[in-house]
Amino acid sequence: MGYIMDLRKKVGTHPLLMVGACVIVINDKGEILLQLRKDNLCWGLPGGSMELGEKLEEVAQRELLEETGLISSDLTFFNVFSGKEFYYKYPHGDEVYNVVTAYICHNYEGELRREEEEVDELTFFRLDQLPTNINPPDFPVIKEYMQKGCSVSVIKKNV
Repeated sequence: MGYIMDLRKKVGTHPLLMVGACVIVINDKGEILLQLRKDNLCWGLPGGSMELGEKLEEVAQRELLEETGLISSDLTFFNVFSGKEFYYKYPHGDEVYNVVTAYICHNYEGELRREEEEVDELTFFRLDQLPTNINPPDFPVIKEYMQKGCSVSVIKKNV
């Protein structure tokens, strides 16, 4: 997060527009990968903010590798999320309005390896057994995936 950190030195904790990407990783059992975040002790999707010059798909791939050790071999665009419901105040006081591009990933390689500084745990969950403490900015993304994306996801996987 070099770009955001540089901005923070100039604007402090004031709200920033933060553009980024997240990845909805689905295993062969139809389970979703969530990470237990160290900053707020909530479960969320792998993802993060864009660096200068990056494409959104590159952000998704980079963050997935950094936070989980997985390499995506195929990302499918899911949706772009923004608006008031994507306002978030981090536990340390920084405020952001997220603009998040979500991707779905069924095809990946590597072994799960959590990023020590940001992630306490990585777990695949059945969609009907998700934890209750979902990271606030990830909740609407997961909710929409459960409402419509997972049927699209299953269709694409079976094609």
